[in-house]
Amino acid sequence: MLRKLFYCFALLVFAGPVIANDRVKAESSVAIATASEAIRRDPKDANAYYNRGNAYAARGDTDRAIADYTATIRLDPAHANAYYNRGNGYSSKGDTDRAIADYTATIRLDPAYANAYYNRGNAYSNKGNTDRAIADYTEAVRLQPANANAYFNRGNAYGNKGDTERAIADYAETIRVDPTYANAYVNRGLAYEKRGDVAKARADFNATLGLSHSATKWAQDKARERLAALPSPRPATILVEKPSAAAAVVASGVPSSDRRIALVIGNSAYENVAALPNPVRDASLVADVLRLTGFEAVTLLTDLRKDALVNALREFAARAETADWAVVYYAGHGMEVGGVNYLIPTDARIAADREIGFEAVPVDQVLNAAERARKLRLVILDACRDNPFAVQMKRTMTVASRSVSRGLAPVEPEAGTLVVYAAKDGETALDGDGINSPFATAFVKNLPTPGLEVRRLFDFVRDDVMEATGRRQKPFSYGSISGRQDFYFVAGK
Repeated sequence: MLRKLFYCFALLVFAGPVIANDRVKAESSVAIATASEAIRRDPKDANAYYNRGNAYAARGDTDRAIADYTATIRLDPAHANAYYNRGNGYSSKGDTDRAIADYTATIRLDPAYANAYYNRGNAYSNKGNTDRAIADYTEAVRLQPANANAYFNRGNAYGNKGDTERAIADYAETIRVDPTYANAYVNRGLAYEKRGDVAKARADFNATLGLSHSATKWAQDKARERLAALPSPRPATILVEKPSAAAAVVASGVPSSDRRIALVIGNSAYENVAALPNPVRDASLVADVLRLTGFEAVTLLTDLRKDALVNALREFAARAETADWAVVYYAGHGMEVGGVNYLIPTDARIAADREIGFEAVPVDQVLNAAERARKLRLVILDACRDNPFAVQMKRTMTVASRSVSRGLAPVEPEAGTLVVYAAKDGETALDGDGINSPFATAFVKNLPTPGLEVRRLFDFVRDDVMEATGRRQKPFSYGSISGRQDFYFVAGK
């Protein structure tokens, strides 16, 4: 049953009884004594009872906290926070019905109390009333669009109802709001696995392992468990032997004499810094569109460690010798050190600038992989995102320490090669708020346009990205290709 594949986490604001540390005990003791003196002086001081209730709650004395919140409500029936905190207390004791009643009273007094909807949703979920839980989570995210927990728990609720697509959508929203939310990657991976989408499931489980600093032990263990259970990946090279009818329409203008191949790489699940949410999705999207425009072979690879990245470039270089077009698309981390650009594999450990040559792959190797194609060599680098390695590196090399910059350095490829950066040299690209980066979105939007010559294509991409990012990001092209020949992904009709 689907219920077994989803894991619901009731992330209540009130944590329940805890063992308070010495500082909390000392502070709460002072607060309790102060509030108790205020009550002695004025037994009708509702806020004094409320403050003492908070102090008791802080030290884990739930019963006394509830008693003081009850006294607050008796003296001030319109005290919404007292109802809310008493509801948290009842919830921590497992008294779900009383908790729901108090959250309902909170909402009656303050209809915009987002956390009351969220916690009541958790209470309904614990009772198995999934529809009411979903309704409350929906109101919580309407009032607080950045409430990642509400999206996550609503995703769990949809999963328990068997609505996998809505569950996936909510986990995606959770990740958009908080890209380090490891449990959302795990549960979305489980949903993809249930749907039979093994590649996306694997990508999410790998992304979880890349969040080594924020992922819970449960999330990491579950990701490893599912990765071990998934079937082996299909061969990465996919030959388009019998295109679908739709693909045939799109590719109808492609000269049959041109042999076009592509290597598409997306690195998301970095092992030693935070994961990047979009590169794997960006790479998958780009690969799909290239297949539809008539490429003979598209190699899609994700989350490559250094050895795998080098081998992929070596194999592609051998195949490019007999190709007319060779296209490389890379999404992930990149870095410039001492004027040299590098792509960062997922297993890189770069504690000091002197390690870059051992841990990363020079962009020149990427250019070399495509250079033997007969007509067009195109390298597209969506690798200019903010790079955490650059921040944490120790500067030890005299030359390199003068130049560890934002983004990538400009390049001067050989004639016949075009290199496209998602952001101009020295600038950073945005990963985006959606499921794909602004650059990938613009690229796949314009690529299938009939009669759009390659140089003009990237002008359109640049304009779309600048518009989408409020001119904060400007893609840039380097190099030159033959002026005597036009190149079209899709020829004009």
